[in-house]
Amino acid sequence: MNVLKFGGTSVGSSKNIKQVITILQDYSEKEQLICVVSAIGGITNKLLKAGELAQNKDESYLSKFKEIKEIHFNIISELIPNPKESVLDYLESKLHALKNLLDGIYLINELSPKTSDKLVSFGETLSSYIIAETMKQQGINVVRKNSQDLITTNSNFGHAQVNYPVTNNNIQFYFKDANQKITILPGFVSKSLDNEITTLGRGGSDFTAAIVAAALKVNRLEIWTDVSGMYTANPKLVKQAYPIKNLSYQEAMELSHFGAKVLYPPTVQPVLSLNIPIHIKNTLQPDAEGTVISNEITNGKAAKGISNIDDIALLTLQGNGMVGIPGFSKRLFETLAQEKINIILITQASSEHSICFGIDQNDSFKAEQAINESFQNEIALHKIDPILVENNLAIVALIGDNMKNHQGISGRMFSALGKNNINIRAIAQGASEKNISTVIAQKDVKKALNTIHERFFEDQNKQLNVFITGVGNVGERLVEQIKLQKKYLKEHLKINLRIIGLANSRKMIFNDSGLSLKSWKTDLESGENTSLKAFLERVKELNLRNSIFVDVTANSDVANIYSDYLRESIAVVACNKIACSNDFESYKQLKEFSKKYNASFLFETNVGAGLPIIDTLRNLMASGDKITTIQAVLSGSLNFVFNNFNDQTKFHDVVKQAQKEGYTEPDPRIDLSGVDVARKILILARESGLKMDLEDIENHSFLTKANLESDSVDDFYQTLITDEAHFQNLYASAKQNKCQLKYVAELKDGKAKVGLKEIPVGHPFYNLEGKDNIVMFYTERYTEQPMIIKGAGAGADVTASGLFADIIRIGNN
Repeated sequence: MNVLKFGGTSVGSSKNIKQVITILQDYSEKEQLICVVSAIGGITNKLLKAGELAQNKDESYLSKFKEIKEIHFNIISELIPNPKESVLDYLESKLHALKNLLDGIYLINELSPKTSDKLVSFGETLSSYIIAETMKQQGINVVRKNSQDLITTNSNFGHAQVNYPVTNNNIQFYFKDANQKITILPGFVSKSLDNEITTLGRGGSDFTAAIVAAALKVNRLEIWTDVSGMYTANPKLVKQAYPIKNLSYQEAMELSHFGAKVLYPPTVQPVLSLNIPIHIKNTLQPDAEGTVISNEITNGKAAKGISNIDDIALLTLQGNGMVGIPGFSKRLFETLAQEKINIILITQASSEHSICFGIDQNDSFKAEQAINESFQNEIALHKIDPILVENNLAIVALIGDNMKNHQGISGRMFSALGKNNINIRAIAQGASEKNISTVIAQKDVKKALNTIHERFFEDQNKQLNVFITGVGNVGERLVEQIKLQKKYLKEHLKINLRIIGLANSRKMIFNDSGLSLKSWKTDLESGENTSLKAFLERVKELNLRNSIFVDVTANSDVANIYSDYLRESIAVVACNKIACSNDFESYKQLKEFSKKYNASFLFETNVGAGLPIIDTLRNLMASGDKITTIQAVLSGSLNFVFNNFNDQTKFHDVVKQAQKEGYTEPDPRIDLSGVDVARKILILARESGLKMDLEDIENHSFLTKANLESDSVDDFYQTLITDEAHFQNLYASAKQNKCQLKYVAELKDGKAKVGLKEIPVGHPFYNLEGKDNIVMFYTERYTEQPMIIKGAGAGADVTASGLFADIIRIGNN
């Protein structure tokens, strides 16, 4: 014999009830069954609402009653097309009794706990009758037994205590001679010794099933619900959560206490004491394994699941007068007990200077008033401070019997939260080490659950959430590269990279599940108007773990808000050189924020597009080497220009070609003036440990005064045409000296300079082709033969790949 309990969602519609009947039929072929059912989904709340309306003299209770009646008659008509007259008569009589009860509440303007129990008992009474009659119509060997005849309680209405000796005797006596295949019992309802209707309180149907299972010492108790067992986390908040195959009783109780709604701990206590396994199953997916809860020791992960309790208030009582004085804690807890305030979490410093506890936020004002009144003398004498109350908090708990046998669990949990800017307000851990509880801000719950779940339960993929501003030439190529590489990243690097937000200068779009990489262009066109502040606020509001902001603009306004992202522990990847070439104090602050808030700040593409120049420099420095000299051609655009300029071409035509092919900035004056190269050598100087600003760099420009003073890009091109002879002279001089023109940056003896040079044959720069860059690092270890990095230093694809590499670097960190 086994006991199966079906909850409100399982019997919430005729379709679901048919599924329940199918399950019972299949099971009954092998063994005798007892089926405990809840009220039809939502009916208990509707009954309570109707009673509340009636008590308040609100005649809309009649509409609520009508709604309840229609639900039951609709279901019975769908289950039994031509029900017997006796079936309809029974329903009519019960519903008539319900109507009379509501009318009585309305007339006397009172809804006592005793009347409330009688009112809500109609839910299970009606559902159990409908299910039993439907099965009888199908010829199934079934009997409906009223649980009120079996379960006896005291008269504590609303949450009656069971008289186990009488109840067990009733159950055992009835089922001793029962030969029906299936017995249907209404859950939740019971009777007092005075023969008055009582109810078993929250989780009452589970309780009914557990009481019966324990009394009969059945093989197992099955609880059928709308989920496939107990999950590693709330699947509504953590999409990667999955059912747990096996749990110990203790683990299940801990998870249930901290918000897992599948099970209500007190209700299953009767089966725990007898070691009867509990099997959580899904009514809508009966073939799913579900979760087995038992005393059987199972090998597996240290942590079994994460759970949370929302809307917590944290109260702190502190003061020097508490130290070494017996009785403070007792007085505190007695004060709360008198106000019927439940303490959810407690933590106390070993110095005894303070005690901190978590309660339901709804009780925080009452608790504050009561405690301040109880300790008013000590507060007046400044022995202790007035109670400190913090609202809008939540508890997130990591749970598992096996955690005590693994080192570093707490460290991994706190590290994961810290890396995602989730501040821990309080910590509690029992000596059994089965539960590590943290108090955090309510707004961070979803992020915390996903962060911890990824750290402990997702062996496969780490999720990166990317926000890109600037989807022009380079930005578009970055999105395309991510699209083409997503599968590889998942399979080989275990990274699930999602683009959550995109923005260009006009529009921006977001999707917290990830934007479509097929339709993002058309989606962006219909997005909302772009605002840097709104983009930042949306990223903060989404509050996703492992968030990365990618700047693919040359916009100083975007660069100026990097610090706002870093403060939120959101990593920044920048193609934009402005932030790192701004004044030294601003650069230094960004680096400090990156460390302080544990958020990566990467800008490899600031120097040499996709070439690993900055990364190599950092590795040299980290290994203890010291940079003595840097010589470099750092402008792919200028290298392209001078490699294609000769006595057969016009200088302004070559520059236009470079701009057209995406090698220059939108304003080519930035490239040709040497400012871009100066910024790059400045960044390398700073990364090598020097304190330097842009004005410290000598810039020997090859442009004429008219070129430099041009008011617009069009004017600039006009001056290039006018000064063609100047550029031809530069070329002719280099040709005569058998040299190549290269725009060179140099850092030596703490000083930096940039300018056009004639490079002789045999020099490493001489044969630098196309848009390539080259960097030579002379160090204390690389003295005569420098370390050389060479390759394409401009172009949308290579720049996008450099940004992509920085994103992956963060993912691998």
